[in-house]
Amino acid sequence: MGKIGIFYGSSTGNTEEAAKLIGEKLGVPSEDIHDIYKLKASPADYDVLLLGSSSTGSGDLQDDWETFLETLKETDLKGKKIALFGLGDSSTFSDTFLGATGKIYDALKDSGATFIGTGVSTDGYTFDESEAVVDGAFVGLPLDADNESDLTEGRIDAWVEKLKSEL
Repeated sequence: MGKIGIFYGSSTGNTEEAAKLIGEKLGVPSEDIHDIYKLKASPADYDVLLLGSSSTGSGDLQDDWETFLETLKETDLKGKKIALFGLGDSSTFSDTFLGATGKIYDALKDSGATFIGTGVSTDGYTFDESEAVVDGAFVGLPLDADNESDLTEGRIDAWVEKLKSEL
C-alpha cells in the first residue's frame, strides 16, 4: 500500500475532522495526519498523499493552501498516488462548490502522480457548478459539513473502500 500521509488545511475544523476520520478508517497513524498550517513533515516522505481543503468564499483555496500548493509543485511527485477530499457549502456557494479541490487537481494533474479516489458520482449532491467535476464526476471526495453532515461518514466509508481498491 505504501506510506500514507494526510495533509489538510482547515479554517473551521470541518476539514480537520474529516481528515482524522479518513485516517482512522484507513488505519493511518495520527503522526501521519498533518495540518499544513503547522507542517513539520515533507510530502516527499510519503508514497500516497491524501490532500484535503475546504473551499472558502467563491471556491477559493483555504488560506494555508496557497503556500502548501507551491511546496507540492516543487516536490517530485512522480510515482506517488494522490487522493483529494474537499469540503464546501453546496447551498450558499452552489456555483463554486468544491472550487478549492478543483484548483488543487488542476495544479497537480501534470505532476507525474497518479490520482486515485476520482470518479465520484455527482448523484446525491445538489449544486450548480464545480471546478472539481471533470468528465461528469468529482475528482475526489466531496463533503458538505454545513448542509449534509449526516451524510459525511457514509460518504467517507464509500470513498475509503474505493481508495483501498486502488492502493
